[in-house]
Amino acid sequence: MALGNVNDIATFVAVVKAGSFTLAANQLGVTRSAVGKIIARLEARLQVRLIQRTPRSLGLTDDGAAFFARCTQILEDLEETEAAKAARSATPTGSLRISVPVALGHRQVQPVIESFLANCPAVIAEVSFTDRFVDLVDEGIDIAIRIGEPKPDSRLIARVVAEQRLAICAAPRYLEARGVPLTPADLVAHECLQFVSAGRPSPWAFADQQKIALETTGRLRMDSAEALVAAAVSGAGIINLPTYLVATEIRQGRLLPLLQSFAVEGIPIRAMYPTRKHLTPKVRLFIDQLIAAWQPVPPWDREIS
Repeated sequence: MALGNVNDIATFVAVVKAGSFTLAANQLGVTRSAVGKIIARLEARLQVRLIQRTPRSLGLTDDGAAFFARCTQILEDLEETEAAKAARSATPTGSLRISVPVALGHRQVQPVIESFLANCPAVIAEVSFTDRFVDLVDEGIDIAIRIGEPKPDSRLIARVVAEQRLAICAAPRYLEARGVPLTPADLVAHECLQFVSAGRPSPWAFADQQKIALETTGRLRMDSAEALVAAAVSGAGIINLPTYLVATEIRQGRLLPLLQSFAVEGIPIRAMYPTRKHLTPKVRLFIDQLIAAWQPVPPWDREIS
């Protein structure tokens, strides 16, 4: 589109919004005659009448109304593009409020936050480690990391940044003493350390869709994933936890993966942020840094692949 055409469109929109050639001319800083010539030129080029003029008022023809709607959208798109470009060029500043799950946050998100702050010296990060559901809009959170399918919320945008996979594993000393389970059914004869969520042990699922009821086979139940990892490393039993919690221990040989052929598919880890016309530079850059650090394969899975 030629620059002159854009100027003609902007003048036409200004006339319609002002409801007057004279008012539009004053707003644009040109003469009324110049505005009239622009509208006439536009109508001649389009070969349609856009505006019905009377001595006291002006109104849109049907063609003019349709053209006005399209022109308004074009100008908004141009403004959006320019604002987005300006936002990408702006220096991130101010506070960035982040909500992250406790275990994933401590092990994997915190290093990304520290790297982000090193690259953005004018930003202050306020981080909340919590597994409760956080209402981003009501609580003023800029970005939250969530695992699994999010609740439908038109106020939020979700972007997948990684995947959570589970790993069943145990310490070498435990396996030497109790033997190695070869199928999920073998687990009923083992000490399966239970992660407790909402007051109930989480079931263990496998690729063949079965869920083994392990509530009675494990005598140690905790609501802390980090504590379960420590217990497994000490030889207390078998755990079934996300790979981002056990990757270091597996790489170091302190835990050994089990039943890998029965592993279920992973679930998405998403960055959630409130819907805005333009992303602030601090939110955009933090998401970019998460994706750069965690894709195509997150670092914790690269450690054990």
